[in-house]
Amino acid sequence: MTLYIIVTALAVALIYGSVRFSRAYFRLRGTRVVTCPTDQSRPAVELNAGKAATGALFGSPTFVLTGCSHWPERHDCGRQCLAEIQAAPIDCLVRTHLTKWYDGRNCALCQRPFGTIEWHERRPALLAPDARTLAWSDVDAAQLDQVLRTHKPVCFDCHVAETFRRTHPELVLDNPHASPPVGQMS
Repeated sequence: MTLYIIVTALAVALIYGSVRFSRAYFRLRGTRVVTCPTDQSRPAVELNAGKAATGALFGSPTFVLTGCSHWPERHDCGRQCLAEIQAAPIDCLVRTHLTKWYDGRNCALCQRPFGTIEWHERRPALLAPDARTLAWSDVDAAQLDQVLRTHKPVCFDCHVAETFRRTHPELVLDNPHASPPVGQMS
């Protein structure tokens, strides 16, 4: 009976620890944009999310950089940017910056409001100054601040439609009574 209680307690502790680790891992992973103390630029950095989640299990996450857009030329820096991440690990995530940017905005093409962004599906996109839409996966996170100043928000549906229009123009028939597509003039 005692062995059964010990095994059950260990199984519960293992499951509980696994759930806590997984939640911490998924919350702490992702590209971040920080302010470099050396030159005040905004590099994109990556953390060892596994190590951070393991640290979170035992008190507080341990942040270790695994990548930086300033590397390799500044690989030997003092990593002072980690203090910014330590102070607000979720606030410097790229997806947090983007969620705030889309909040309260409308699609530049269809004018529908964005509402809640679902980053795991139906990701919104961007309208570049040249009237092309592009996905966030095509944007260098180190250029995030510049992109947010020069591009407009586009919903998932409009991005898919405009991408199809651009890649398969031979399959698109336009309504002659509708306003012209984004990249064309009437």
